[in-house]
Amino acid sequence: MPVNLIIDDDVAEVVLDNPGSLNALDRDGLAEVSAAYVEAEHAGVRALILRGEGRAFCAGRDISHVDPSTDDGVGYLDDLMELMRCMDAFPAPTFAVAHGACLGVGLGLLIVTDVVYVSDDARIGSPFANLGAILDSGGHALFYERLGAHRTLDLMYTAELMSGPEAVALGLFSRLVPLSDVLEFTRERARRVAAGPTKAFLASRKLVAGLRDDRVGFWKSLVDESAAQVELGKTHDFQEGFGSFGEKRKPIFTGQ
Repeated sequence: MPVNLIIDDDVAEVVLDNPGSLNALDRDGLAEVSAAYVEAEHAGVRALILRGEGRAFCAGRDISHVDPSTDDGVGYLDDLMELMRCMDAFPAPTFAVAHGACLGVGLGLLIVTDVVYVSDDARIGSPFANLGAILDSGGHALFYERLGAHRTLDLMYTAELMSGPEAVALGLFSRLVPLSDVLEFTRERARRVAAGPTKAFLASRKLVAGLRDDRVGFWKSLVDESAAQVELGKTHDFQEGFGSFGEKRKPIFTGQ
């Protein structure tokens, strides 16, 4: 599927651009998204937005030509996991615009994005019960952590989708924004963050990942915060931030 990369100053936009199929992704599509992230990293951007054209963010895997008797599901899932790790490791803050269908793989791409702004028309979840399959893009972990076991299995068993307002109210994603405003809202936030102290943002991401993935406790997280703060004290942006405060001027951060 076509995946476009647009770079404007320090902000990249990775655009899923196959609205006729609601931006569903086959293996080639996964590779194109990965290549766009790699290109954006090489360009040195300081923020990235992931979005979809048309009526949906991403309706999941493109199964229009899948024969279940011969399908290489393992290969697809391996490619998906590789892409998700690439996205999670992107060396700058990442944002996503969730509108319309955000299903299966589409949900997975949102999960590994730092900040997700959700439109009021979004539909989020797993329709896989209708296919005799399960959600395979990290949704079990997200739903269980935020919703608990009973609500998670209710969603899996019934294939019911969550609305954008419900998903945000239950803490799955960052903020609800009207559909007419969500793209420009995300762009404004990304531009603001791209002008900020990138190393500090990435330090916060690492701390959150430790809480999420390693289940570090409060005291270990406190120790990790202190160590990160010491390292940040050696950076240009730390010196600039404190210097500008003392001089009563707006800081000029370089990401270094």
